[in-house]
Amino acid sequence: MSADLPSTPPDAAAIRAAAARIAPWIRRTPVMTLAPGDLGLPPATGPVVLKLELLQATGSFKPRGAFNRMLSAGSLPEAGVIAASGGNHGAAVAYAAQALGVKAEIFVPEITGAAKVARIRGYGAALVQGGASYDEARQACEARAAETGALMVHAYDQAEVLAGQGTLALELSEQAPELTHVLVATGGGGLIGGVAGFYGEAVEVVSVEPEGCPTLFTALREGRPVPVEVGGAAADSLGARQIGRLSFEVARRSIGHALLVPDQAIRAAQKKLWDVCRLVTEPGGATALAALLSGAFVPPEGAKVGVVVCGANTDPGSILEGGPGT
Repeated sequence: MSADLPSTPPDAAAIRAAAARIAPWIRRTPVMTLAPGDLGLPPATGPVVLKLELLQATGSFKPRGAFNRMLSAGSLPEAGVIAASGGNHGAAVAYAAQALGVKAEIFVPEITGAAKVARIRGYGAALVQGGASYDEARQACEARAAETGALMVHAYDQAEVLAGQGTLALELSEQAPELTHVLVATGGGGLIGGVAGFYGEAVEVVSVEPEGCPTLFTALREGRPVPVEVGGAAADSLGARQIGRLSFEVARRSIGHALLVPDQAIRAAQKKLWDVCRLVTEPGGATALAALLSGAFVPPEGAKVGVVVCGANTDPGSILEGGPGT
């Protein structure tokens, strides 16, 4: 990890400050409330509130953290900004850099799909693609940052990034104040760290990971962040090798459950979101809903459930064909 990573997770006050800071640059994404029958769920489930963060600029929640990191830094270095990413974070950093008029250099692994690569290049960033995994891209990125002096915008383990991602929860608390449970997909943990950091004990935040990317699940079991093998349908967006340290601190005190779902359930959730809502989601974007649809998460009696639909960057044809997300 870069030596300048802050050591303390953000609280609700820091997240509110981030919301004010980034408001001119991001979209306030809508919510959609579905009857349980629309999703094939029993009536006792009650209405399900979807937070449609896939409609955020660049097609994922990531610009929230990218803008907050950059705007919190004051003056940006002449070398600009630099980031490693599975794809979505890189697109967000490139987008934010373009909006703020600074250079960006993005490192992505070989598994990053064409749709995400095209987005990054489309925002004018210099792209370096190589390495088998996000972790390899991260190491190359950190070495390059040491050479150039560019500002590192970490995908998930910086307090400013978590605070930016937490602004999603602030919005959702205003849009659906009745919620008792919120399901969030977890990769490196930036999103769930921010969401749980905002809600604290007021709402039970549930982590959902693919079986092939069990970073938080494993860390909670072992009592500390540990490296895991990653793979599967959502590896390009949820394929961090180890949960972020800041997010793990939040998780230990604020996250109610850490669940795993198989790729088959993720594909089914993608298909359901298309069939019912005509929403195109990447595998990572449908992972949280997969826990509800598959029965991995069963709401307790009286629960009011929200689900974050966090990403849309995939080939639309992959949902209908059952092929791999890109």
